[in-house]
Amino acid sequence: MAAIWAGIDAGKTHHHCVAIDETGRRLLSRRVANDEPELLELLADVMDLADEVTWGIDLADGGAALAIATLLNHGQPVQYISGRAIHRASESYRGEGKTDAKDAAVIADQVRIRRDLRPLRVSDDTVTDLKILTGRRMDLVSDRTRTVNRLRAQLTGVFPGLERTLDLTNIGPLTLLTGYQTPAAIRRIGTKRLESWLRNRHVVRPDRLAETAVQAAERQHTTLPGEKLTAELVHTLAQEVLSLNRQVTELDKAIETRFRDHHAFDVITSMPGLGIILGAEFLASTGGDMKVFGTADRLAGFGGVAPVPRDSGKISGNLRRPRRYNRRLQRVFYISALFSIRHCDESRRFYDRKRSEGKRHTQAVLALARRRVNVLWALLRDGRCYELTPPSALTA
Repeated sequence: MAAIWAGIDAGKTHHHCVAIDETGRRLLSRRVANDEPELLELLADVMDLADEVTWGIDLADGGAALAIATLLNHGQPVQYISGRAIHRASESYRGEGKTDAKDAAVIADQVRIRRDLRPLRVSDDTVTDLKILTGRRMDLVSDRTRTVNRLRAQLTGVFPGLERTLDLTNIGPLTLLTGYQTPAAIRRIGTKRLESWLRNRHVVRPDRLAETAVQAAERQHTTLPGEKLTAELVHTLAQEVLSLNRQVTELDKAIETRFRDHHAFDVITSMPGLGIILGAEFLASTGGDMKVFGTADRLAGFGGVAPVPRDSGKISGNLRRPRRYNRRLQRVFYISALFSIRHCDESRRFYDRKRSEGKRHTQAVLALARRRVNVLWALLRDGRCYELTPPSALTA
């Protein structure tokens, strides 16, 4: 029997699978529940249609995790194609309607004709754990940012002078707001007693913070409407931010512990600008297997730091940022490049040279990030740590 291709339009509770032959004719179209017995039955039925099956799916985790694991555990090749790519490709197929069956058929046909899709592989336990931990950390950091913004808005409504002078990303000001939120309350306690109160709660430089808060309170003697209720909200929000800070700190320790178990830990963290958290996010975004990408260029393209041409007619050499890339990985490359500018002379000189060529700040940082991808790729390929002077130069 000839080879066939099966596309799965993945969902939370149900998937739809369509299998096609080399001419695009549908051999099977079925809706299956996201449960192991039904997935195994689907696998058996599709395997009965041909000796060789190539599977495609539009999700790489989440609701598709069970289906992917089932297929990979049975030695089936599975390729990933993004939902955005499916949406664009479906415009070239007959009919304007959108159904699960049509999407599954498009996935199968795209897997049949394309050669640039990324195969899915079984991740090792360390990478899987890092993906879960770093994903949770991103959620907590986002929650913390939103809570800090709400806190600033509430405090501005009753005590704008204090909000202006406090850095609410630090523990000290947050601790202050858990006890005192209004000008009258801060004036009543005074500088000395407030300093003692902060010191008992292990705040760094309590004298400076107490003096700043009292000075702000002395500049406002007007009681604003809703001050009492707003003060209670400020107290609650400050406690929430402190709680989120503790959760992030504990999660960072768990990420570091798990990251150290990976064989590439020393190689990745030796790269200037790639610390524990960014290094763990790099592994979580790439899966840790560089063979999937094949070349450093493909890794750079996947990470959104390789410009793509937008030529048309007589216009050539017009390079733009790609539209399809992993935004999480781009964030890792971009932020690590920023950090390396501060702490690595080589990166700083490269950045300054790009700026002198007329590039904007963002363009110069992206150019640096692109160059660093080549270096990181070579380090992971050779299994060696970063050195300021390459070994070949030392032996020359």
